[in-house]
Amino acid sequence: MNSMFDQGFISAELLADIVSVSKSTLNKWEKKGILQAMIDPITKRKLYPVSQLGQFPEIQRMRETKWDEEIKIKPIRNFLAVELFAGAGGLALGLEKAGFITVALNELDKDCCHTLKLNRPAWSVIQADARATNFTQFTDIDLVSGGFPCQAFSYAGEKLGFEDARGTLFFEFARAIKEIQPKIFLAENVRGLLTHDRGKTLATIKAIILELGYTLVEPQVLKAIFYRVPQKRERLFLVGIRNDLVKFARFRWPSPYHRILTLKDALKAGELYDTDVPDSPGATYPKRKGYILSQVPPGGYWRDLPEPLQREYMQGSYFLGGGKTGMARRLSWDEPSLTLTCAPAQKQTERCHPTETRPLTVREYARIQTFPDDWEFCGSLASQYKQIGNAVPVNLAHAVGCSLVALLNQIDAQIDLGQEALAGSPFLTTQQLTLFDLPTQKPQPIWLSRVHT
Repeated sequence: MNSMFDQGFISAELLADIVSVSKSTLNKWEKKGILQAMIDPITKRKLYPVSQLGQFPEIQRMRETKWDEEIKIKPIRNFLAVELFAGAGGLALGLEKAGFITVALNELDKDCCHTLKLNRPAWSVIQADARATNFTQFTDIDLVSGGFPCQAFSYAGEKLGFEDARGTLFFEFARAIKEIQPKIFLAENVRGLLTHDRGKTLATIKAIILELGYTLVEPQVLKAIFYRVPQKRERLFLVGIRNDLVKFARFRWPSPYHRILTLKDALKAGELYDTDVPDSPGATYPKRKGYILSQVPPGGYWRDLPEPLQREYMQGSYFLGGGKTGMARRLSWDEPSLTLTCAPAQKQTERCHPTETRPLTVREYARIQTFPDDWEFCGSLASQYKQIGNAVPVNLAHAVGCSLVALLNQIDAQIDLGQEALAGSPFLTTQQLTLFDLPTQKPQPIWLSRVHT
């Protein structure tokens, strides 16, 4: 597959997504002479020559990416994983693609559990509140993973410790780590955790991880568009390594893919899928709302409506400040989808099909989250949308999973890395070191009896 840079030009929309700025900022850079643009004579879209974009680190990383090497990393033995808050299986499926063997998944929601059991009958799904689950039954586990909800803690004075988290679902995640003692753990959350409760929430999480005997890699926000996900979605990831293994460990976050995938890649036959998206049920618009949205062009939103329709649709919000770019929003074939929410037709976060005046269907939702077409979802239509909208994109989880496999391969090699190891400060930023030279000694065999069912 050719790189997006082979085309010679990048659209303004894609460049803004890549470097995390608005198109108005790109316009300012043009006025300052930092960028020079051209207009496509056919599509009338603004394009930037690739030759002038080497100044952006994100572009450099995509050009020099080691994606093709990293995505091929394989575990040197069976690595076993336990997951909490498993949802509809996006994270677990991505880790499975990376080579992990799922020992057990804990999830409370009935429909999510049915989805997991339907698609992976061999998986051991524990349908229960994490608070009522005993994790001491799991031994010799390599990875504990999960996406705990972002909740504030009740602080006892200035102390930031394990007991301060009691009553939150992070406490249950931490308890699972404490009881299982995995070699490493992976936690994912919303970007907002970085600043939640003025940073105290993350500070408490870091302190608890240290108390549990784990070294935390500095948390990283990963943008899904860099990992073969046709969606503008950001997630915060935390990786921890058990202290006795740190001297053997080195870790780096996954390299970006060499192009940005768009909605067309998700819904049409091509690089991601062999066929167009299959038909499936979907939500519908009321008649009047459908008429108003029919006036919005691809990639447009409420400000592209005639002024009388703007006032009718926005009502009191018409006179308030802010762009409200999610309202009356129609997606574009040539851009990644906006972040999927738990429902495709909410007024504040509209996700209208690019050419048909309707919300995205369930299977369209699933493809944008990079689920395979044969991954079925159980429950009502609303429940299916919610399961998909809450999931970790499968391809993003796969990329992170390959980095974790490389990390565990290094740990299993039992080679003391000295100054090259992730050591010292418990919050040390990782060094960018090669992970893909497998050890010369043969890995120890693993007995299937280690897998708990």
